[in-house]
Order: sequence, then C-alpha cells, then structure tokens
Amino acid sequence: MTTPNRSLKTLAVVSAMAVLMTGCAGMSKSESNALIGAAAGGVAGSVLTGGSTIGTVGGAIAGGAIGNEMGKKKR
Repeated sequence: MTTPNRSLKTLAVVSAMAVLMTGCAGMSKSESNALIGAAAGGVAGSVLTGGSTIGTVGGAIAGGAIGNEMGKKKR
C-alpha cells in the first residue's frame, strides 16, 4: 500500500532527476563525465566510510577528477 507521504517523496525525487538531467544538455563531454564521476564517487565514498563527510567529499573529488580525465580522452 502506498502512503501519500511516500508518493510525494517519489514524485519529488523523479522531478529533481528530470530537472538535473536537462541541466546537463549543454555540457561538454568532460564536464558531464566529471559530474557523473563526482556523484558516483560521492556515493561510493559515503558507503565505504559509513557515511563520513570526509569520505563522501573525498570520493566526490576523486570521482570528479577521474570523470573529467576520462572525458578528455579521444576514442
């Protein structure tokens, strides 16, 4: 059974994702890869350090740097 509160949270998350995805439309490949890497690195850092702020920020920085470099490479 879906509660009204849960439905509202789901709607908010889906709406936020739609707004964020359209914001990436004008980015270069390096910029979009850096953003994706920072998000993935932040999540990984948070999980690996048990929710530590330093781990989350460190993971986001490392992931952003790796994503940026991956976007610069010619394939």
